[in-house]
Amino acid sequence: MSPAVTAAAVGILLASMLAGLLVGAAGIGPARVALQLLDWLPFVSVDSGLAPVEQGLLFELRLPRVLLAAIVGGLLATAGAGYQGVFRNPLADPYLLGAAAGAGLTTTVAIVFMKGDDQGLLIPAAAFAGAVGGVLLAYALGNVAGRGGGTATLVLAGVAVSSFLTAIQTFLQQLKVEELQRVYSWILGDVGGGWAQVTLVAPYAVVSVVIMLLHGRLLDVLSVGDDEAASLGLNATRVRLVVLLAASLATAAAVAVSGLIGFVGIVVPHVVRRLAGGSYRIVLPLSLMGGAAFLVLADLIARTVLSPAELPIGVVTAFVGAPFFVAVLRVTRRVET
Repeated sequence: MSPAVTAAAVGILLASMLAGLLVGAAGIGPARVALQLLDWLPFVSVDSGLAPVEQGLLFELRLPRVLLAAIVGGLLATAGAGYQGVFRNPLADPYLLGAAAGAGLTTTVAIVFMKGDDQGLLIPAAAFAGAVGGVLLAYALGNVAGRGGGTATLVLAGVAVSSFLTAIQTFLQQLKVEELQRVYSWILGDVGGGWAQVTLVAPYAVVSVVIMLLHGRLLDVLSVGDDEAASLGLNATRVRLVVLLAASLATAAAVAVSGLIGFVGIVVPHVVRRLAGGSYRIVLPLSLMGGAAFLVLADLIARTVLSPAELPIGVVTAFVGAPFFVAVLRVTRRVET
């Protein structure tokens, strides 16, 4: 990846995060926020004029929200790129393949039936198990329904699995009506969990992203076909399994702390491919930064467009992603025919 492309991606990410910190519904002027950010830098002392309450709001609410949005967006976009490389399918996505629905179901089970400290420990593990189970079920169903797991077959299998798992999730919600509001808010997506959620997701994010980035070159080899990869001494099955597990871990971590936020994993990798080419050594890191920037800006829109009310972030990503997905599906069908 060229230095110019890297610098542009980093610049876009930093600009989006800065915008997320400067703008909000609290009525704190962007100039004073900028001064306060400078004051937090080492060896810099600037009087921002912010009251202690305003400084606390900036540090305890706005900063962790921006960081969590960046982490979740980066995880979902990188997972989407990873799934697309594993299945060699441009429509592969955590939400279309059943990963998010599986993670959503098992997380709902944890929310509804687990209480106290056990809930915080079990939610990530439950989400991971559900994400892996959802993907494997969709992939198996796709292979049974149509040999080779073509684009249309895999997408239909993923939609069927997601619908089935979502139906079970809805049934569980009806069993525990007292938890309905909490689960419903989680389903619509939220990145306002604070420092506790940032701390919770960070280790899973680091592990899953590092694994996927290290497999970028191997995914490029897989893209030419299994026979060619085997002739080069590559174990295609092992690579697919490792990347599949890492992408599922990334999806599970994102879902566990933010709920169901769709379309990030399909929009961002496609934009990256259009702008920078199809090599996964480039697509994966750029999807990481692009997904982070995309979700930070989506969250900025969600919390300001109806200020002082707040729009669920999943609604914003759906407004952008649904038309984009239709366009990608049209192009993909045209190529296949």
